[in-house]
Amino acid sequence: MTRPEFDLLIKNVRVVRPHGNVVHDADIAIADERIALVAPGIDVTRAKAVHDGRGHLAFPGVVDAHMHSGIYSPLAEDAVTESKAAAMGGVTSSLNYFRTGQYYLNKGGPYKKFFPEVLATARGRFHVDYGFHLAPMDRKHIEELPMLIEKHGVASFKIFMFYGSHGLHGASNTQRDFLMIGEDERYDVAHFEFIMRGLQAAREAMPAEKARQVSLSLHCETAEIMTAYTKIVEKDKSFKGPGMGLAAYSASRPQHSEGLAVFTAAYLANETALPNINLLHLSSRKAVQAAMTMSEVFPHIDFKREVTIGHLMLDITSPAAELAKVNPPIRPREDVEFLWEALLAGELDWVVSDHACCRHETKIPKPSSRYFGGNIWMAKSGFGGTEYLLPALVSEGTKRGMGYNHMARVTGWNPAQRYGLNKKGDIAPGFDADLALVNPAHTWTIRAAESPSTQGYTPFEGLELSARVESTFLRGHKIYEGGQVLGKPLGRYLHRPTA
Repeated sequence: MTRPEFDLLIKNVRVVRPHGNVVHDADIAIADERIALVAPGIDVTRAKAVHDGRGHLAFPGVVDAHMHSGIYSPLAEDAVTESKAAAMGGVTSSLNYFRTGQYYLNKGGPYKKFFPEVLATARGRFHVDYGFHLAPMDRKHIEELPMLIEKHGVASFKIFMFYGSHGLHGASNTQRDFLMIGEDERYDVAHFEFIMRGLQAAREAMPAEKARQVSLSLHCETAEIMTAYTKIVEKDKSFKGPGMGLAAYSASRPQHSEGLAVFTAAYLANETALPNINLLHLSSRKAVQAAMTMSEVFPHIDFKREVTIGHLMLDITSPAAELAKVNPPIRPREDVEFLWEALLAGELDWVVSDHACCRHETKIPKPSSRYFGGNIWMAKSGFGGTEYLLPALVSEGTKRGMGYNHMARVTGWNPAQRYGLNKKGDIAPGFDADLALVNPAHTWTIRAAESPSTQGYTPFEGLELSARVESTFLRGHKIYEGGQVLGKPLGRYLHRPTA
């Protein structure tokens, strides 16, 4: 008897690849955790096991390139529960922003000591493959960039442009304590320039093919403008009353604050000759227009532009109110519509969740603290949503004429290519067998109670979606099906760029 050549055969699916504009009826054969063959009518006797795809769409596993596991809860907890939420949403690769300072591990110091602790804590806990973006917070971290790239496979780094005189949740006068940096350190535009120079020097010392996938991401908001506008908005009586919290927060971090920060980031990238720049979670017309303008002014800089599913699905009238507080803010409906126009036009490169599990008791402190119901200023920033990323994009994108192949590009191929995941983001022989089987005709209503996340609420509560992830496969292993995460954590650390 001939030994089966495939470990798993997924029959009867419509394969969505990131290239072209056609969806193919086919079967997917998997061997040694990689895709071995994609073709119609593959004989079931060639496989050890068979999964009936029931005509569902087979998307490449989602690369959620913007998550924050371990920000409000210990990483050891978040790694488990929030990666379960990711698997529910068809995510198979989770890239998490991490830094020294308050939140996360609540430690300062060099990454030489800090990052091995992060890796040790994460090991064996993620249900999906995972990696980290790191933020250089002081001069020592800039010196460590070559080590982080070569030894630890960290191929992407981050600047929080608003941290200079603004806190995570609002105006702050204690930034040095918050960032846990020395008295002789400043987290300002000059530091941003030196990060760029240090990263470009590291890139120039490595082979061009590897350097191509080493990049810098920026959270583009301007601290001074936000601090000034927050004082104005807090006194503005037109923002008082129920339902005005999100409008007030958006006004306190105005859209031109994003645009100006984009201009600054772009000019510094040109000055330092750093070509790979990622502009994160653009939330407004002014931010996107600034990003497009900078692409014209500096055509030699490869700008990538990111949008979150939260900024595509929510606006300032959301009944979630303070539960939807995030940085940059949820915006008015006209900005949301512009983001969709930009996405459909191919001007935004990938869609992410910016998942930051912030439990209700953390998000909105009890009345015994200084928080009183409806006070947007006291609520914490950030919320989860990785489990809704793909189904929400398929649901809303289909209504707007977005093709499935385009969806696969912005949820898989594009972020995988930028961030050095060379075996992720496509359904083709040799690629990791990461798959999300989506039923595009399964209408359901989002309920936080159905998510494995420990957040306990979601700003998306009550939204009706017309598509649902039915099964998720990580390297050929079924990790989610029918509302349940299956088995023990199988996620592997992504040492980037991958082979």
